[in-house]
Amino acid sequence: MATFNLMDYAPIGLMFIVALGFGLSQLLVTQLIGPRKRTATKLMPYECGKDPVGSARDRFSIKFYVVAVTFLLFDLEILFMIPFAVAFKSLLGIEKMTGVMYGTIAFIGIMIFLATVVIGLVYDWKKGAFDWSSQARASARLRRSRCENRGQRG
Repeated sequence: MATFNLMDYAPIGLMFIVALGFGLSQLLVTQLIGPRKRTATKLMPYECGKDPVGSARDRFSIKFYVVAVTFLLFDLEILFMIPFAVAFKSLLGIEKMTGVMYGTIAFIGIMIFLATVVIGLVYDWKKGAFDWSSQARASARLRRSRCENRGQRG
């Protein structure tokens, strides 16, 4: 049975102390030497780059959600890629020792996963999800005004 030694964890504790000290020092320095100009714009609440004016129930462009879902897709991709990258070399070593194709199967699996992600990205791209040009914005405004006009009539 392995014995517990607290000093084995000292580097981790030291890392947390340094990180906490760095964060606190940055807050202190900002409070001491930072500019103190209070303007109406600086005192406004921040809402993801959008002016917090009007109702909270405003309509958002569907492109916002498409970009958010695409971001989540690539975030999840990283969650699968990092463990694969860490384990791949050892899987190849096991494959050499046992003859069972663990590394090859894992590689084929991750390639299928990456192909699926790339196909989804290409589909988004072809559908114009990442087209934020002025023409696309004008088209979205036109569709929005049509929807609002239908809502006023109906």
